[in-house]
Amino acid sequence: MSAFLSLSAQTLFPRSVHYDKDWIRENSIGENVLYNLESLTQVLHIQPGMRVLDLACGKAISGIFLAKEFDVQVWAVDEAISATDNHRRICEMECENKVFPLQVDARHLPFPKEFFDLVIVIDSYTYFGTDDKYLAYISKFLKPDGCIGIADVCFRREIETFEQVPAFLQSAYPSYWYFVHSIDWWRKMWEKTGLVKITCAEELPQANFIRQEYINDYKDQPKEPFAKALAQDEENLITFFRLVGQRTSRQAWLQEYAKKDV
Repeated sequence: MSAFLSLSAQTLFPRSVHYDKDWIRENSIGENVLYNLESLTQVLHIQPGMRVLDLACGKAISGIFLAKEFDVQVWAVDEAISATDNHRRICEMECENKVFPLQVDARHLPFPKEFFDLVIVIDSYTYFGTDDKYLAYISKFLKPDGCIGIADVCFRREIETFEQVPAFLQSAYPSYWYFVHSIDWWRKMWEKTGLVKITCAEELPQANFIRQEYINDYKDQPKEPFAKALAQDEENLITFFRLVGQRTSRQAWLQEYAKKDV
């Protein structure tokens, strides 16, 4: 058994365990949002008063966590979740003066350039960030030396052809997995732009614990595709990673935004 599976959540996630687990489960879309977020924050330098973009925030509990734990201002943005619903959750947790919800597309953000000290994306970046141009777009909203950090699912090796897909994953691969990549793939994708300096690119230290928690959380829903894949993954191909880039002074030209300011 992995050493991490024998450790408690209290040891691995000392901040997250203070939040009601039912509340987290109810307001997570997939695995425990706060576990992945807390793991990411362990390699970030977050200071009180920072402006943080919580991009593709889901039900905004990640933004609530950031505001409460680090005393920052958070803009909680999600295209699919109602800003009104998120505002209700935010008010229930007494964060209405620190967390500001918006329902907008991650590709059409309404913010000034260089507005944020930090951009965070939990369990969502794979849905839009595989576009080679997306890092250039989101980097415009970071202050000089600001950081972007993501935590998400990944493969331990890159899959380049369908023939390389393990048998247990082949039926679900075209629907849920074809846009998942290895950590090395992500690191190279970001590095080649010159827009950020990579400060962290690694598997979450708590990945095995998160994996087992995900399986346990969905044991009564055997057809849930991600939990099903994790349970069948005997070679441990699927895991979770964190990636952090610090903004450089380089700029990138984006054709689709050349005629308008962003």
